Amino acid sequence: MRLLLPLPNDRRLLRWTMLLCGLVLYGLSSGLILQAGLGVDPWDVLHQGLARTFGGQVGTWAILASVGVLVLWLPLRARFGVGTLANAVLVGLCINLTVWLVPAPHRLAWQGAMLVAAIALNAFATGLYIGAGFGPGPRDGLTTAVAARGHSIRLVRTVVEVTVLAVGWLLGGSVGVGTVLYAVAIGPLTHLTIPLFALGKVRPRSRRPDRPRT
Repeated sequence: MRLLLPLPNDRRLLRWTMLLCGLVLYGLSSGLILQAGLGVDPWDVLHQGLARTFGGQVGTWAILASVGVLVLWLPLRARFGVGTLANAVLVGLCINLTVWLVPAPHRLAWQGAMLVAAIALNAFATGLYIGAGFGPGPRDGLTTAVAARGHSIRLVRTVVEVTVLAVGWLLGGSVGVGTVLYAVAIGPLTHLTIPLFALGKVRPRSRRPDRPRT
C-alpha cells in the first residue's frame, strides 16, 4: 500500500501557496489564542498541559502529538498527503514563533479582541490549507479514518476531542471561555471558508463537435 496520496497536477503554484500560507496562519492563530489567555481549543489544551507538566514549548508538543497521531493512522491504513506532513511540523513551529514574538495582553478587552480575531483567522487558515488539496491535517485525518470503519464522524470527533480536552485539563492546560467560544464558532466558520477556498480539478475543455453540413 502506498503511504502518500498523489499530488494534484493542476494549479500547483496556487495550491502550494495556499497550503503554506494556510499552515503559517493556522499556527499564528493558535499562538494568538494561547496568548489571549482565556482558554484554548481542545488539542491545544492537551499541548499546553503537556508543556506545563513536562516542560518545553507548546508548539513543540503540538509537533510531537501530531507525530503520535500519524502513527495511529498506520493500522487504519490511512494515506498521508504532503500537506498532512507539512501540517505536523509547520503549525507547531509557527505556534512557538508567535508565542515568542507576540506579548500577552493584560486587559480583558484586548484579550477578548485577540481571541475573537484569532478564531476567525483560524477558520480562514483552515479553509486555505484544506482547499489546497494536499491532504487533511493529522487530527482530522484520524477522525475520518476511524469514521470510515463504520462510525459517525460527529461521534468520533466528539469522543476524541473530549478525551484530549480532559487529559489536557488534568495536566494543567487552560480551559475557559475561549475553549467554549472556539468549540461553538469554528464549525460554522469553517463551513463557510472550506467551500470558499476549495479548488476542484480543472477538467480539459472538450472540443465542440463540428456542426453537420447541410
